[in-house]
Amino acid sequence: MKKQLGNYPPFVITNSRVDGYSRTKKLVVGSILAAFATIFQSAGIFVGIGYAFSILATMPIVLSAMISIHLGIMSYFLTILLLLIIQPSEIFVFPFTTGLLGLSLGIAFRWWKSRIAITFFGGIILAAGILFLLYIVKFPVLGPSVSHTFHVRVVFVILMFSLFYSMVWMGLSRKVFELLFKISNKRANH
Repeated sequence: MKKQLGNYPPFVITNSRVDGYSRTKKLVVGSILAAFATIFQSAGIFVGIGYAFSILATMPIVLSAMISIHLGIMSYFLTILLLLIIQPSEIFVFPFTTGLLGLSLGIAFRWWKSRIAITFFGGIILAAGILFLLYIVKFPVLGPSVSHTFHVRVVFVILMFSLFYSMVWMGLSRKVFELLFKISNKRANH
C-alpha cells in the first residue's frame, strides 16, 4: 500500500534525462545557458521592459546547476566573463544577486529534496549577496533611497524579500526543468 501511494520526494533530479548526457553535451548546454543569462542580464540597459528580462538571468544559471553543480559553477563564471565584455555595468549586480540566486538554487536542488530547504538556502544566499553589496561594497543595489548605514529593519525586509523571491524562483525553476528535460515523475506513474 505504501508503495502504491508513492512515498517519493517531491522532486528528484536523478530521474531526469540529463544524467545520461555526455560531458560534451553538458558543456554545450551550459555554454548556451550562460549565453542566455548574459543576454537577459544585459537587457537591463533597456529601461522598463529590459528590467523584466533582466530578472530572467536567474533561470539559465539554475538550470545549468540543476544539471550538474560543476556545470552551474562554470555557467555562472562564464556569464560573469561575458558580462565583463558585453555589459560591464552589470558586473556588480549579476554575481551577487540574480546569478548568485540561480547558482544557490541549482546547488540546493542537487543537495536537498525539501522545498523549504531549497527556498531557505537560496533566500539566505541572495540576502547575503545583497547585504554584501549594500553594506560592504557600498554599491546602491537597491537604489539611492536605501542608506548604506546598517539598519535592522532594512536587513529584515531584504531577508523577507529574498526568501519570497527564492520561493518564486524555486517553483518556477522546478517547472521549467521538468518541461525542458521531461523528468519522469514516479508519483504520476502510480
